[in-house]
Amino acid sequence: MAKPTIYLASPYGFSAQWKRLLLPEFIRALEGLGLQVWEPFARNGQLDVAQPGWAHQVAQRDLQDVRDADGLFAIVNGTPPDEGVMVELGAAIALGKPTFLFRDDFRRCTDSEDYPLNLMLFAGLPAQGWQDFVYTSLEQIADPGKAMARWARDC
Repeated sequence: MAKPTIYLASPYGFSAQWKRLLLPEFIRALEGLGLQVWEPFARNGQLDVAQPGWAHQVAQRDLQDVRDADGLFAIVNGTPPDEGVMVELGAAIALGKPTFLFRDDFRRCTDSEDYPLNLMLFAGLPAQGWQDFVYTSLEQIADPGKAMARWARDC
């Protein structure tokens, strides 16, 4: 049986330091749940950015991966979070994919008293119990009581 796939929406591939230090930790944590991680910087890294049209190709490949993945894990740090991550998250929500949010950034980025981010980012989460879909540390990813571990088990 194939492992469920999770698309890792993250801005961490744009920086050599982040790519070397942060991305591997997230990939290991997600793989620890038995998931196959689709990390777009690695999947689209073979494109030649000197060629015309490269950006369109990357965007189309990333969007296709969002369509094809079983779920999406979005790193939503920043104020506001990365625009590309927001588009990928919005596409996953529109497609009805399970979505999971990671934010260990203590700054609030919202007008809502309930949500730490723009309320639209929570549109794919249940009204009650949405907190189970939000992760504030790498260690929480492995928590069997949180939504992603339950989803990974049930896939």
